Amino acid sequence: LAAAALLWAGPLLASPEVRVKDLVTVEGVRSNPLIGYGLVVGLQGTGDGTQAAFTIQSLANVLRRSGVTVPQSSIRVRNVAAVMITAALPPFARPGQALDIQVSSLGDAKSLQGGTLLMTPLLGPDGATYAVAQGAVSIGGAFLGGGGGNTMQKNHPTAGRIPAGATVERSVPVDLAGATSFRLLLDQPDFVTASRVAESINAAFGQAVAR
Repeated sequence: LAAAALLWAGPLLASPEVRVKDLVTVEGVRSNPLIGYGLVVGLQGTGDGTQAAFTIQSLANVLRRSGVTVPQSSIRVRNVAAVMITAALPPFARPGQALDIQVSSLGDAKSLQGGTLLMTPLLGPDGATYAVAQGAVSIGGAFLGGGGGNTMQKNHPTAGRIPAGATVERSVPVDLAGATSFRLLLDQPDFVTASRVAESINAAFGQAVAR
């Protein structure tokens, strides 16, 4: 019994090494939210209805930029859905890097299955364009089926993803090379952990560089 107890307690008594990077983040080095408004086309009659006036207006604007002028009253948008696109711009991202994006219906569309997002700029909190999104929407295992009073829905067919669906156009500058000091933020704030991190850093450098 004593031997068994020692074997069970062994892992608890051991003190495995933990990397500082697994405990902290650097202050100011973070991801930035991006958002955009766009259109998903190619839907099989599951897009927005005639009540979604913003979808009709957006489609008319897209056609106008393509050299096609159509009265808004003549547009039917059952194959088109207005969507909001969200993404996170990671720290140190550079132009040309691909980002995963989330696409969510804004109107009364029933499903985004089989749709394609038209080119959409993604804006940061400052209103500048940091990425451009486009591509085929994937809603995974979500579906909406049935007819009449017998309908069945799995997950959310009005929200989907586009893996690598956006391309970074602008980076957020982070200057650590010129910094004389910086802060490490504990993922789980604790006085003891903070003291031990400082002690470990000082031991590694051989001098009191952290507090």
